Amino acid sequence: MTDESRGIGGTVGPPWSVDVLADLHAGVLDEREAAELWPLVNADPEALAIIEALEATTADLAELANEPVAPMPAEFAARIDAALAAEMRASPAFQGASEGQQDQVAPVVDLAAARRRRNKRIGWGAGIATVAAAAIAAVAIVVPTTQQSTPGGGVAQPPPAPIGPSVGGDGGGAEALVGKAIGVRDFGSLKTEERLDACVAAAGMDADVRPEGIRPVNVAGKDGVMVIYTTGKLAQFRIVAFGADCGPGNPAILFDKIIGQK
Repeated sequence: MTDESRGIGGTVGPPWSVDVLADLHAGVLDEREAAELWPLVNADPEALAIIEALEATTADLAELANEPVAPMPAEFAARIDAALAAEMRASPAFQGASEGQQDQVAPVVDLAAARRRRNKRIGWGAGIATVAAAAIAAVAIVVPTTQQSTPGGGVAQPPPAPIGPSVGGDGGGAEALVGKAIGVRDFGSLKTEERLDACVAAAGMDADVRPEGIRPVNVAGKDGVMVIYTTGKLAQFRIVAFGADCGPGNPAILFDKIIGQK
């Protein structure tokens, strides 16, 4: 990004450099720097105005994934179908198939329909990655190699170690992770969006509200997944962490807090 600061390029603090604020918003600064800068930014109206502009750009790019796509013209779809059918008829596998199987030629998929189906799975469009250079940080945890014998003579396997950066049991320190988590969709131990939706619903929250970011965290030694939501207020977020055992009827919320400007 070209530096368009109100002061000396790269200055950390008022007068702010746009480059510094963009790096902070994109999450490319380390956690210590981000934790030091966010309170200063939240207290400076002009810095918040720049953050707001970056947020607006991110939102605009996210909407690109929802733009309508015109269906393929029927004449082109028919030509492609015909070419595929001819290619299939020429294949040895087709020639050895029964007559009923030979008639089952897959039609050309409507691009708009395919795009609608993938939108929920993909979430953030590729443009988001260009604005919020999201990185997934992991904390390497060495598991002791000492094995304990069970009464039956077998070897007790240690439980899986929590993944993701560590935060306090009350979510302390999680605010420093928000910048790097924006645009990330890492479901961690929950593995799928469907499992996360079940946890969100169990907590009485709306599973149709799209999070700004999802990433695994280690909450005071417990494996968790942190979910970031906007609140409708500038530079303010709600962060909720669910435990790895959450699911229908069991939200297993590890912490739920509001960060940013009040």
